[in-house]
Amino acid sequence: MAKSAKRRAPLWARLSAIFGAVLMVTSGGVLVTGSTLISKYTGSIEADGSLIGAPAAGATKAAPADIKGPMNILMAGIDPRNDHTAPLSDSIIVAHIPASMDQVYMFSIPRDLYVDIPAFSKTGFGGGKSKINAAMSYGSSVGNGKHDVKQGFQLLAATVEQLTGIKEFQAGAIINFGGFKNIVEALGGVTMKIDMVVKSEHLQPNGKPRPRRPECAKNNCDHPYIGPQKTYKPGTYHLEAWEALDYVRQRYGLPHSDYDRQRHQQQFIKAMAKEVMSKGVITSPTKMTKILGAAGNALTFDGNGHSVLDWGLALKGLDTDSMVSIKLSGGGLYDGPKYLGEKLATGSDDFFEAVKQDKIQEFLLAHPEFVNKNS
Repeated sequence: MAKSAKRRAPLWARLSAIFGAVLMVTSGGVLVTGSTLISKYTGSIEADGSLIGAPAAGATKAAPADIKGPMNILMAGIDPRNDHTAPLSDSIIVAHIPASMDQVYMFSIPRDLYVDIPAFSKTGFGGGKSKINAAMSYGSSVGNGKHDVKQGFQLLAATVEQLTGIKEFQAGAIINFGGFKNIVEALGGVTMKIDMVVKSEHLQPNGKPRPRRPECAKNNCDHPYIGPQKTYKPGTYHLEAWEALDYVRQRYGLPHSDYDRQRHQQQFIKAMAKEVMSKGVITSPTKMTKILGAAGNALTFDGNGHSVLDWGLALKGLDTDSMVSIKLSGGGLYDGPKYLGEKLATGSDDFFEAVKQDKIQEFLLAHPEFVNKNS
């Protein structure tokens, strides 16, 4: 956890273009506050200027005084969906920045974590136990068979708060993985270290979809694909957009399944940050707008009333090497032979308490096993 001696570089690379380009959450003019996500604006996001890709015209040249640590940022990744399909948060990441504003700690919430999801009056959901990735689904219905991911995120935020004890998220983002692919394409790919052999469940070596077994044509099989698989081998590679997206989505066949995938997603965020920094995106509002604009409506950001550029200035004291990736271990939870989901290992509550008290560094010094050493 020693501070880097290298020149510090603005963090927004990872907490935006990444702070999206994998995974991060909401807007539509929504503010995460306390146990609820509260709508701030009645007009469009574009009118307010808070949507990534359309930075506020009046972005300040000095960092806003109210963007300060300690802070927590909630991020969620979803698969491409239309407004008639209930969203599931396939990736949930929290970034914590301490009061010193010189570090960032990132941890993933397992998508299959079996938790208490609070009641949500907007959809009539009465609360109950379920996998945490379903929280967005329970909170997203807006009537007439339609769903709103921004509203669904309100319930996800409340669920993560209840789980961790975090009382306030200062910013958030939602990334539709289709939008993430556009961002990586706009960057020209990303260079990252692959730490284990990973075989693609979905794609052939040439990037085309693997064919399905005839009996699985209706998506009614757990593993419907056949034929050659794209394989990622240990080493450092420059991945094309489709490769990067495919790699961070894999969990089948990995020794620790979704826990390995969480680590790979966190590694990707750090790699994306370095890619953005190496191409001067963070120092050029024009380049930043171009990259973020590549995501279109698939990327949604709420900076608590501040633009992406405001956040970039506020986080300029952080560098890509200062990101610490946290692993929250766990295992299966069963009701007799029935699999319910995942549960976190002993010690996770102590980690969450350290987050609340802004004492993560002290916690990690005493519990180094929580650090992802391959990140």
